[in-house]
Amino acid sequence: MSGLDTCLMDVSRGSWVNTTHDWSSTVDFDHLAYIRQSPENFAPGGPWHLVLEVLAYAADEASSRGGGRCLVTLYPDGSLSVADDGRGTDTRMDEHGQIVKKPVMASKDLRFFDFADTELLPDGHPRRGMSVVAALSEWLVHTNCRLNGAWTQRYEHGVPVTDLESVEADGTTGTLVRFMPDVPLRSVGVSAEGQLQRLAMAWPDLDIQIDDRRNA
Repeated sequence: MSGLDTCLMDVSRGSWVNTTHDWSSTVDFDHLAYIRQSPENFAPGGPWHLVLEVLAYAADEASSRGGGRCLVTLYPDGSLSVADDGRGTDTRMDEHGQIVKKPVMASKDLRFFDFADTELLPDGHPRRGMSVVAALSEWLVHTNCRLNGAWTQRYEHGVPVTDLESVEADGTTGTLVRFMPDVPLRSVGVSAEGQLQRLAMAWPDLDIQIDDRRNA
């Protein structure tokens, strides 16, 4: 989470190295359906666990860069967002001149999803990846700013419902993920009180702030 890598224009997408996600898997419908069958397993504790899944990627980025900032916003309508100042989700141009974003929302994270002994999030539950957030949300909008471009895309239960749309870049980089958890998860509620200290201990390289607008 280098802008368009023009050096890749003559290289087949199939040759791109899969580090966190499979570049050839635009949408893994079976994977998304599997998550949706067990929301109690993939989002224990409700929306806050989904926030932690997103924050974990920002923390990875901050750790690799020696520090970073992130803002979590809680909205009155029940949606939440996580905005970071990282490099933005890897987005490339393939051999056909098509812009391709790493399928972080609609396919499994190869590092975590199929492994029992995986990283634990600050709530003590296993990290499974961003696809959990997308699959268990009525809608999710992923806005991605890199040095050479910016794009946005909307998902519903993890399935893209818009193309990857170019947006005006403002010279900054980072990722903004705003999502609306499914109704059963929203009934759990989100308590932001006392969370910052726990997050700072878990991810010391990431400066996290929380903006709770629910009672504004």
